[in-house]
Amino acid sequence: MKTRTVVLYELNKPLVIEELEIPKLKQGQVLVKIMYAGICRSQLNEIKGKKGVDKYLPHTLGHEAGAIVEEVGENVTKVNEGDHVVLSWIKDRETVNMVRTGTHSVRAEVHSGGIDAGGTKYRNKEGKIINAGGVTTFGKYSVVSENRVTKIDKRMPLDKSALLGCAIPTGGGIIIHQIKPTPGDSIAIIGAGGVGTSAILLSSVMGCSPIIVVDINEKKLDFAHELGATDMINAKEEDFVPKILELTNGKGVDYAVEAVGSKETIEKSFASVKWDGGLVVIGGNPPSEQKISIDPFDLKGKLITGSWGGLTVPHIDIPKYVNLYLSGKLKLDELITDRFRFDEINKAFELLDRGKIVGRAILEINKEA
Repeated sequence: MKTRTVVLYELNKPLVIEELEIPKLKQGQVLVKIMYAGICRSQLNEIKGKKGVDKYLPHTLGHEAGAIVEEVGENVTKVNEGDHVVLSWIKDRETVNMVRTGTHSVRAEVHSGGIDAGGTKYRNKEGKIINAGGVTTFGKYSVVSENRVTKIDKRMPLDKSALLGCAIPTGGGIIIHQIKPTPGDSIAIIGAGGVGTSAILLSSVMGCSPIIVVDINEKKLDFAHELGATDMINAKEEDFVPKILELTNGKGVDYAVEAVGSKETIEKSFASVKWDGGLVVIGGNPPSEQKISIDPFDLKGKLITGSWGGLTVPHIDIPKYVNLYLSGKLKLDELITDRFRFDEINKAFELLDRGKIVGRAILEINKEA
């Protein structure tokens, strides 16, 4: 069996779509038909070499998608042929849930999270090996590891489900797992990209007020307002720290999500939260050589922490997001602003790099009728 797949041969060069031979499934692997994949800035950074030396070239790309299971390898138990699934870069993991079975007895229900089968290797028509990680999504079909696959309700549209593999679990997970706000808590979200807009959506679901959004793109600020932001600050026009203090009567916000990934915005986010228990969660990815500078005395009253995928456990959290969408509480339809055909992938990344994509972009790979 073969597949048309996107391959990165050289950094800072156009991606190549070519036919690859699909290898026989190994234990713990799943073959999926990719319906829709998300276009993410993290992948753009990989293409441009901003993640450092790439020792796996040539390789496939993509880390979030809505897909359908075609075949399962040996010992796969999470999914079956025909299941609709979300693919995510976030590895699922084992959980134990204690269930009451009687008045005085309980039993432990263990969810394994699936086998970590690692990556795979394809071959092109010349026989050259093309590397792939545990999940890649820019192809008609893809071999992925069981622990990167989450079964979802078939009522969930697969184009919207692609957003549940990266942006929503990261930005939304920061809100529900790390911040855990109560209705009326104030929050500032610095950066209205994929992680930032997802944080806006979940902040709105959780009843935060005000929801203050900072960006340098006026179109993104208008879009943030459509998603539930109450106050918008253009950081090109004014310093957002004094403005946030003004909007909170000089106190600062209860929480801040830094979704830009720069030294300056991290430091300013820390300056924007209140003294008595203010929390900053860093959701952006600053360059490794950058170092932040904060006054140690401020740590007596404020907290700052990072995030890895919003502390998401896919088999628990992704179905919750599906239910929020199906109940009309999660505005995923509005989050998708751009759609591209499979063969337009280089155009999609060019527009993303130029800041022309306001919300989330979807690659229509095997578009549903």
